[in-house]
Amino acid sequence: MGDCESERLPPVLGQLFADGADGSEGGDGTGAGGGRRLSLELPPGDVVWPDPGYAQLAVRRRPAFWLSEVAVSGEYWARLRAQHERSGLWPVLLEDSVQPWSAGQIAPDTAGQIDNYHAAAFMAEVWSDWIAKASVDQLELLDPFGPECPGPAPAGRLAADPGVVADWYAGLVAERRTPLGLVAVERGADALAVMGWQGALNHNEWMVPLAAVVRSWEDRFGVRVVGMGFNTLDLSVAAPPTTSEHALHVAAEHWTFCPDSIIQGAGNLIDYAEQIKGRNAWSFWWD
Repeated sequence: MGDCESERLPPVLGQLFADGADGSEGGDGTGAGGGRRLSLELPPGDVVWPDPGYAQLAVRRRPAFWLSEVAVSGEYWARLRAQHERSGLWPVLLEDSVQPWSAGQIAPDTAGQIDNYHAAAFMAEVWSDWIAKASVDQLELLDPFGPECPGPAPAGRLAADPGVVADWYAGLVAERRTPLGLVAVERGADALAVMGWQGALNHNEWMVPLAAVVRSWEDRFGVRVVGMGFNTLDLSVAAPPTTSEHALHVAAEHWTFCPDSIIQGAGNLIDYAEQIKGRNAWSFWWD
C-alpha cells in the first residue's frame, strides 16, 4: 500500500459521493466534485450497497461505503485520516465481524438529516422517558442527578491535537486486525448515519440522533470516530473531563447515549465517571 502522489480519487470511491462524482462524468471518479485526491494505494476491497430490506432511503442510488477485504494498520488509518480534507473520505476500523458490513445489513441516511437533531434535546428525551418508567431503586443509578436531566456537559480543554489522539487510538484498535471502511462525509460523526450502522438499534431505532450527539462531542471534547463494530463504537477523545465533577456530568451524557455501558459496567454514574476521567478513549457497547 505505497504512496501514489497526486492521484485522482479512484472511480470505485467516487461512487460514494452524491454530487455526480460517481465515475459517470469522464470516467475518472471526479464528476461534479472534481479536485478530490487520495495519494494512497487502496488494499483489495469494494463498495458496499445496502440490502433493499435494510435501506432507509428508497431513492438512494449509490453505495454506502467502501470496505477492504483485509485488515489494515493503525498507521495506514492515520494516513487516510490526514487526507480526509482533500479526499472527502473518513476512515473507520470495522471491528468484530464484517457481517453486517459485507452483507449490506445497513440502513444509510443522509448527513443532512443530522442537522435536525441536537444533543441536548436527545439527552432530555431519553432521560425523561426513562424516569417515567423507573423504579425507586433504578433512580439511584442516576445519582446525584435523579429525575432532573443536567443537560450537556461543558466543553473540555484540549490536551493534544484531536488528529494526533485519533491516530494513537487507531493504532490500538487496529491491533484487533480489523478491515477498513471509507465513507464520504465531511466529519467523522456523520459516518454513523451515512454508513447505515445499526449498532445501537436496541437503544434507539434511528442512528441519526446519535450522530448528532457525536458531532457535539467532536466540538466539545475533540472526539473522533475511530472504530465501529456490530454493536460497538470506539471514539478518541482529545479533551476529556479531568475533574470528578466534570466527569460526572459527562457520564450523564454517556448514559443517555449508551445506557448499557453504565448499567452493565460500572453500575452507576459516580463510579463510571471515575473510569472516564482523563481518558483519551471512549468505548460503547449496546446489548
